[in-house]
Formats: sequence, C-alpha cells, structure tokens
Amino acid sequence: MSTETAGGQVGSNSLGDAFYPLYKALFDEEGDFTASIERKLAQARMAQTVEMYLSQALAVGVLAGGLLWLVGTLGVFMVFQLFVTQTPTLLGLPLEGQTLELVNAVKIPALILVGGLVFGAIGFGMGFGSLLAVPYFKAGERKRNINVLLSDATSFMYALSVGGLNQLEILEAIAMADDTYGEVSKEFQSIIRETQYFDTDYRNAVRNQALQTPSDELSQFLTDMLSIIDSGGNMTNFLEDQKEKQMRTSKQEQETVLETLELFGEMFMTLSLFPLLLLIILVIMSMMGQSQTDMLYLTVYGLIPLIGGAFLILISTVVQDEVGDGYLHEEGTAERTSDGLFSLGLVERYTGEHSVFDRIKSREGTYETGRMLKRPHIFFRDHPLTVLFLTIPASFVFLAFSVLGGFAPLSLAEMKEAPVRGTFFWLYLPLYVNGIPLAIFHEWNVQHRRSITAKLSENLRKLSSANETGMTLLESIKSVSDTSTGRLADELDTIHAKVNYGTSLKNALYEFNNKYHIPRLARTTKLIAKAQEASSQITAVLTTAAQASENQDDIARDRKSRTRMQVVIIIMTFLTLLAVMAILKVKFLGVMADLATQSGGGGSAGSEAVSGSSGGLGGGGGFAENVDVPLMDMLFFHAVTFQAIVSGVVAGYIRDVSILAGVKFLVILPTFALVVFLFI
Repeated sequence: MSTETAGGQVGSNSLGDAFYPLYKALFDEEGDFTASIERKLAQARMAQTVEMYLSQALAVGVLAGGLLWLVGTLGVFMVFQLFVTQTPTLLGLPLEGQTLELVNAVKIPALILVGGLVFGAIGFGMGFGSLLAVPYFKAGERKRNINVLLSDATSFMYALSVGGLNQLEILEAIAMADDTYGEVSKEFQSIIRETQYFDTDYRNAVRNQALQTPSDELSQFLTDMLSIIDSGGNMTNFLEDQKEKQMRTSKQEQETVLETLELFGEMFMTLSLFPLLLLIILVIMSMMGQSQTDMLYLTVYGLIPLIGGAFLILISTVVQDEVGDGYLHEEGTAERTSDGLFSLGLVERYTGEHSVFDRIKSREGTYETGRMLKRPHIFFRDHPLTVLFLTIPASFVFLAFSVLGGFAPLSLAEMKEAPVRGTFFWLYLPLYVNGIPLAIFHEWNVQHRRSITAKLSENLRKLSSANETGMTLLESIKSVSDTSTGRLADELDTIHAKVNYGTSLKNALYEFNNKYHIPRLARTTKLIAKAQEASSQITAVLTTAAQASENQDDIARDRKSRTRMQVVIIIMTFLTLLAVMAILKVKFLGVMADLATQSGGGGSAGSEAVSGSSGGLGGGGGFAENVDVPLMDMLFFHAVTFQAIVSGVVAGYIRDVSILAGVKFLVILPTFALVVFLFI
C-alpha cells in the first residue's frame, strides 16, 4: 500500500473511531437501515464494516454541517448588518407594549440562529447523504455491468459444460475470465475464494452469493443453478436453457432502452425550441424599452449548453455501453501482448530488475517509434485521440496568427461589428483544425474494427461446420480462411501461419484479439481459446459462439435502425431552428436596422414638419432604436452555432454511446449555420 493510501485510510479510521459513540447512540445495529447499508457495501465491494462506514459518514456530516452553520450564521448576520435597517415584520401579529418590544428584541437574533441551523442541517444532510449514496451508486453500476455481460457469461459457461468441464471447473473458469466478463467474474471469484479460504461447501458459497449479488438476474441464475446442483440435474441442459433465456432478456432490455431513447429524442426536440422562444420574447421586451441584455447572454451562452449537458447525463443513465476494454491477458497476469508505444508486452514485467530487460524495452520502444513515424496514418487510425497532440498546438498557432493579423476581434464591440468573421476565427477555425482530423481517424478506426465483426457470425458458423467434419480447430481455421473473403479471413490465415511457426494457438488468438480489442470479439475469442485447451473438437462450442454473436448482431441492427430516426429528428430540429433564426435575422433584424437608420436620417435633417407628420415612421424608428441590432445579430449566430454543437454531441451519443461518434456531426452541423449566416 502506498503512503498516500495508507495515510488516507488512517485518517478515515481516526474519524470513524472518534464518531463511533455517536453511531452507537443514533443507530440500531440490528435495524433495517443498518442492514441495508451493510448489504449495499457488500454489493459495491467496499471493504469497510457498516459500523465504521456510518461513523465516517456521521463525521463528514457533522464537519460539513458545522462549517455551513458557521457560514450561514455569519452570512445572515452580515445581511442584517448591511442591508436591513429596521426590524423586519414577519407575521404582522397585533402585538403591543412590552410584548412587541420583546419580540422585536429577540427577532433578529432568532433569525440569525434559525438561519445558521438551517444551513447547518443542509450541510449535515449533504455530507452524510453524499457518503451514504456512494455504495448505492457503486452497487448500481455493478448491477448494470453484470446484467450487460450475463448473457455472454452464460453462453461461456454452457460452452465449457459442453466441452466436458465439471461444475467446479466451470465456476473456476468463469471466475478467472475477469478480463472479459468483468463484474460477473468477480461474483464467481467470491464463490471460489469462500470455498478455498473459508472451507465453505461450494453449494453454500453459491447460496450466499445469490443473496449478496446486486443483480436480481444473476441472483435468480445462481438460485436456479443451486437447485440443479442439489438435485443432481443435468448442468448442461440447465445452462442451455439459461443461455436462451438470457439472450431473450438481452433483447427485451434493448427494446426498453430504445423506447426510452425515443422518448428522450422527442423531449430534446421540444426543449430545443425553448431557448429560441425565450430569445424572441427577450428581443420583443428590449424593443419595448425593457433592457434584457443579461438574460440574452444567459440564454445563448448558458441555457443552450445546459440543456445539451443535461440530456447527455440523462441519456448516459439509460443506454448500455460496451463493458471492458476488449483486451485479453494470460490468466494470473495483467500483461497483454504488445500494443505499440502504449504497451510493449511481456518485457514490461521484468524492466527494472536486470539491465538487459531495460535495454530490450528501450530497443522495442525505438522500433515502435520508427514504425509509427513511417506510417503515422496507421498509428492515428488505431489511436484517434492522439491526433489532438498535433492539432491542438496547430489550432493555437492559427489563432495567434489570426489575432496578430487583426482578423480575430479582441473586444465585444469588434465581435458585434463582424460576428461571423470573429466567430469563425475564434470558434470555427479551432473546431475544423481539431475536429476534421479526429472525425476522419475515428470513423476510419470504427470501420476498420467493424470489418472484423461484420462477418464474425458467418465465419463462426463455417468454423463449426468444418470442425464437425472431423477437422481440428487449426485445420478448420485454415479452411475458413481459404474459402472466405475480407479482413477476418486474412486474420485467420495469419493465426494459422503463426501456429505453424511455433506460436501456441491460444497466444495467436489473443494477439489477434488484442490487435482490435473489441469487447464483443474478446468474449468470443476467450470462449474458443478456453475450450480448445481441452479438445480440438469443439463444434458445440463454436455453435454457441455463433449464436451469441448472432444475438449481438440482432441487437446492433435493431439499435441502429431505431436510433437512426432519433438522429434524423435531432438534425431536422436543428435545421428548423436554423431556418427560423435566419428568417428572423433577415425579416426582423434587417427591418429594425432600416427603421433605425431612417429615424436617424430624419433627425439630422431637422424638419419638424416632416417629423410631426410622420408620427408612424418616427414611432417606428424610436421603437427600433431600443434594439441593439449588431448585438442581436451576434447572439442569433452564436445561438444557432451552440445549438449545432449541442445537437451534434447528443446525436452522436445516442447513435453509438460515444462522444467521439458525435465529432462528425460536430463539424457538419455548425457548417450549415456558418454557410447560412455568410449569405444572409
């Protein structure tokens, strides 16, 4: 344990020990509240006792409450000292004489006291409640990850059972596959550890874990499995039934998620209109002589980004993204195969012990750097975010030249005079310099990796058919690579060549997987690699892998077709807003500017007769003079620009559950706004 971690743990224990008597006085150790917190701590895998955790929560709550009590008391006292000149009237009770004097004498001290107590209670609630919420959030996140992976984990267990492994070997195998099945594997690790270190019968260990897991789906699975174990039933048939059930459940959950996303898309379409309506109302109020400049700024630069951020958070609580990083490593180690400059492979385990390994790492790093410099486009394709290390400095250079050349305005007045030009150099130029390369390399990366999964199910079926004829797994791989086309066929041919040159089939499969590091591919590769260790005749295993892959294909196709409509709705909503803002600028701001100009020309002529007989025009000019037309022009353009950015990010996240997926929209949609405002 590091010094910092140890110090933090000691500090927390000291606070917990100091407030343990308060915990004893306030909470019943056998009560429902304490039991629920204890269960959530176990589900969240937080290594703390409920007594100590609640004591620490009380400590944080008391400290936060005391701090806010002090701030609140001083704040209320300063308000009465600086802003309140006489005793305030609260209820207007009909009091007289000494009673009235007494009430007036104690009213301000009482208000100060009550204000401090209210702030203190808020502080205690925030401190105590925030610490109590941590295990609930962690348990909820673990539940979500378990439910996402349970279908594939069940297929993995069924395939191993078909391959001839007994019950204990299946439990150990799924427990060791934490690089692929994440939180599901950790649940089974608890079962294995309880049997190994606490001398618990594995039936009781399964029963205990069924009660402790945060996932109701996994709890039901373990309970059903326990009944099969106790009755001596056929585990293979049970796992086959569970595999089909979990696949159906995955599709049903996906359907629920997509329906919720459709609702969110309609909500976003509706709420996106609110800033526009508010902007029009504020402009009309400004025309009537009620200046609303601050509200205009708040609407454009605050409300529009706030709506987008709120929707991203809302969507992230519903959609289920890919769990895991897609990398596989040897059991019992954390190392994976070489991944270029970011991971040099096995040699990193031994550096620092012997100088020869340091030299090997240095030479390997030099070699990988040379490869990157020879083919930088391939490096950026595999690691799209690294292109920002070049584009961000370049955008600063371009921006500096723009400022020095006088193209980029340095004040609000200059920005109001040329809003399109100023916004282009301050916002659009950095957006294009950074966004276009990032979007290109990200989309290239996605297509490159998708070319592997596009024919994965088909090739798994071919592997199963070839293996069923009596071929070994390696021979089946060669046969499929010869009779198939595409990138996956080339990779299968590479795997066959590596094995012929001495690499084990398991390592060749792992190297292939880590080259693309797709979570879905990792689960399939792990399944095949584990099964082939027992036998080369794994037809049933390959069939199961194909079924699981086809289930993922069905879910992906359904999601793609349903989210396409949401993306179209978001884009059409933005284009509608853009059209409305363009019409307002041309037909509204343009007319206001002409009226203000005509009014100014009439005043300089000094003709009272003309001004008296032209009351309508003069009134119109005065009406228009209340509107700062250059400011409105700038705010309208900035409003549609920020709306384009928000719509692009939200559309990309709904589409692929990735912020990077929205970069292409982030470049395209603001371009529409720029082009429209350039020509109107």
